[in-house]
Amino acid sequence: MKDALDLQKFYPVEISITEVIQNEKEIYIYVSVQSKNCTCPKCGVISEHKHGTYKRKLQDLPILGRTTYLIVNVYEYQCDNSSCDVTTFVENVDGFLNYYSRMTERCEDFICTLALETSCEGSARICRSMNLKTSGDSIIRLLTKRYVTQPEVPCGSIIGVDDFAFKKRHTYGTIIVDETTHQPVAILDGRDGKTLKEWLSKNKHVKTVTRDRASAYSVAIKEILPDAMQIADRFHLHQNLLEAIRNTINSVLFIWMDFQNSGYFIQTI
Repeated sequence: MKDALDLQKFYPVEISITEVIQNEKEIYIYVSVQSKNCTCPKCGVISEHKHGTYKRKLQDLPILGRTTYLIVNVYEYQCDNSSCDVTTFVENVDGFLNYYSRMTERCEDFICTLALETSCEGSARICRSMNLKTSGDSIIRLLTKRYVTQPEVPCGSIIGVDDFAFKKRHTYGTIIVDETTHQPVAILDGRDGKTLKEWLSKNKHVKTVTRDRASAYSVAIKEILPDAMQIADRFHLHQNLLEAIRNTINSVLFIWMDFQNSGYFIQTI
């Protein structure tokens, strides 16, 4: 048929479709890789020595609402660089097939983009409605993997520090934001100040820090950057002001006094 959909056009030229099997819910696309060499992910040396071959099953973006899997015959290569720590590695077809991943790169891209616009659990529900099988925990792992592999983001001399919940009432972290660009530059584990100290030790060019009232942050900043200016943000400045007013009123305003037993009792608001 002239109008039949040519699936081959949706895959890299190195991938050749050999068979397509489908049922009411799923589509299985069997492919083979035609490339004759591969670049080592560790040292970057191009290798042509094939060590072995095996099948991989990867989830791709759904086709017409059906869960789609790629069954790929991939080669395992031996690194030609004798000084490289990696002995063997699997071809990734210029990033289309991630190393040791269960999804194609474009499938992970879609899920991560959706998660950043919604939430991990929300995007998981949307994906499942599209017959793209994933879970909130899996999406968290995808985002974490992408975060740790990204280069460090440079920041200016003015930063903001605050805590947030990875999981409310269970696990917390610390976020650092460049106050000039208003972009996050680091996400740290915990909120006790230990990881903040490590980060500040590597970024001693920081001159001004806006923070909340957490004493752990104050101590960490004072210890690592004693000359840095610490500024309370507007929300916590209002909290400090209200608390000071409340304490002042409680100390001077008496609602009633009851003199009993040769003494008196004072109740404050």
